[in-house]
Amino acid sequence: MNEQILRVDGIELCTESFGNPNDPAVLLIMGATASMIWWEDEFCQRLADRGRYVIRYDNRDVGRSTTYEPGQPGYTLEDMADDAVRVLDGYGIPQAHFVGMSLGGLLTMLVALRHPQNVLTATLVMTSTFSPGLPPMEEKVEAFFADTAKVDLTNDQAAIDLTVEKWKILRGSKHPFDEKRIRRLAIQEIRRANRLASMFNHGLLTGGESYIARVREIEAPALVIHGTEDPILPYEHGVALANQIPGAVLLTLEGIGHELHHNDWDRMIDAIMKHTAEQ
Repeated sequence: MNEQILRVDGIELCTESFGNPNDPAVLLIMGATASMIWWEDEFCQRLADRGRYVIRYDNRDVGRSTTYEPGQPGYTLEDMADDAVRVLDGYGIPQAHFVGMSLGGLLTMLVALRHPQNVLTATLVMTSTFSPGLPPMEEKVEAFFADTAKVDLTNDQAAIDLTVEKWKILRGSKHPFDEKRIRRLAIQEIRRANRLASMFNHGLLTGGESYIARVREIEAPALVIHGTEDPILPYEHGVALANQIPGAVLLTLEGIGHELHHNDWDRMIDAIMKHTAEQ
């Protein structure tokens, strides 16, 4: 692991790399309200051990990257997509294989349309274009996020418990909930956050609409990974996305929720390795 802070265009982006810089680069983009550590160390290292130079980073408003006043994000989704290219530029890498989870998948699609020259392949995990007619998130998730405003995030224990509860709600039925593992990551998340409450700025972001409408124009080879029990973006979102992007391949994870469960890493890493080896 090799963490560094990139200072560019008036912001700071905290990044970390794994593996040999001479190997093909894979850029991991995490979802809303979650820092890069949810791409767990072991997941990143396993990709690196199989011949990929892996880079993960904190989006704005999470982890050690630039934060904004809670409720006042000073940036758009397009800005976040451009941050991904800023990270590549900081490492001197002209092209990479992009892997995005949830909001990170949406950002990957924006990069593929705004900066196609930088994207070798796109792997889109538990994400969507939010096309009309697709099922909404489950009521239990809506209720959970509605209650987050009541939590005192300056209380570390309350913040840890909130994070654990979030991942418990988002999981599928196939695997037992590994609370010890999630709690350890939650503690790490809170300890390294510049300003924890700013993470909810991600729910206020605007922009990207004109690009989302052009998903069919994505030319980068796409792999879509989606769980059949995703309570935020039900499985139909993944199916629709795979049908919208020309030539996209869909990997279905039976019984999996909106999560990167370690019991699924073998299938995911195998699929990413195969997908990125073809370009």
